[in-house]
Order: sequence, then structure tokens, then C-alpha cells
Amino acid sequence: MRKILQAYITDQAMPQVLNLLKHDHLTVKVKNERKTRHGDYMRLPNGKHQITINSNLNKHRFLITLVHEIAHFEAYKTYGKFIKPHGIEWKRTFQHLMLPFLNPDIFPSELLPLLAKHFKNPKASSDTDVILALALRQFDEPNDKTFIFEVPLGQTFKIYNGKIFKKGIQRTKRFECLEVKTGRMYLFNPNAEVEVISAKTGVS
Repeated sequence: MRKILQAYITDQAMPQVLNLLKHDHLTVKVKNERKTRHGDYMRLPNGKHQITINSNLNKHRFLITLVHEIAHFEAYKTYGKFIKPHGIEWKRTFQHLMLPFLNPDIFPSELLPLLAKHFKNPKASSDTDVILALALRQFDEPNDKTFIFEVPLGQTFKIYNGKIFKKGIQRTKRFECLEVKTGRMYLFNPNAEVEVISAKTGVS
């Protein structure tokens, strides 16, 4: 397991991670980027358990995602299969598992207060925590993507599948965005990553 994870986990976090993964029926696989999720957990038909994590995540986001998925496994073991995927049982398990990692030997000091606040009530995805997501983004490899909340009102943008939208008003937490081709309205999380399109040239 160490060989699989050593490219994605810091040396300081590795011993604790390996300790959490000491289960005969739990495996971790690193996958190519999936646009709709950072990772997932599933119980396989043969009774074993599998966690998959995207390979393109920076080391801090990779660790958070991995512990997130391990929490699903531990909550399943402790409480059974009828709990809500991101219900109180999972939240408590995630908090318990993540606490030992929240120290300056593992995370940069500027992330620690944001992580502490986030883990008072962890969400189904850290992406829904706009401030934390933006802080984590600074550790990503440079790219041409922009967060929705940074896009000006009325600006057109493109998402991963090539569809083009025009940004509208914010409704509570999410933004209304009009799909240019169909005229249908969609809601986007504030920190969804998109590619801005120039209004004059029609290119990104």
C-alpha cells in the first residue's frame, strides 16, 4: 500500500494513513481524474471494500479525500449499511479519523484554522466549503480554470464536457446559470471549476 500512496501522501502523514488501512478486506486504487467526484467508496459483491481516489489531487486534498472515504468504510463497519451516506454517523467517524492529522507537521499552518472550522460539521464534499476549497486550490498545479464565484455576472463559460453557460444570479448558495444551447437553467456550486470564454472572440 505504501508504494501506491507514496506519490500522493506526504511522508509525515503516511504512518497514520497506513494504520487506518490495516484491513484485509479494504483496498485503495488511484484513478485518472473524474470530473464529478474526487473519490468514492464501495462494498464489492465479494464482500470486500474498495476506495478509489483521483490521481490529479494535490497532496492535501488527496489526504482529506482518502480519510473521507475511509470514514465511509469505518461507519459501515460500526453502524451497518442502513445509515445515510453523509449522515451523523459518517460525520462523527470522519471527525474522529481526521483529528490526528490536523497538526502543522502534516498541513500548512494557513490551512489549519480553515480545516478546524470545516470539521466542526464536515460536508459531503469539501468543495462545498468555498473558503477551504479556494485555500486548497493554491497547492494545485497551475491551470486555466476559474471558480464560478469568480466569474462576472453575464459572462459565458465552458464546463468539462464542452457545454457553454452564461452566469446568472446567486440563489442562496448556488448560482443560476443558463445553458446557451438549450436555454435550460442549472444551478452551480460557487467553487465549481469552469473555463471562461471571451465575449469578443468566442474562445477561452
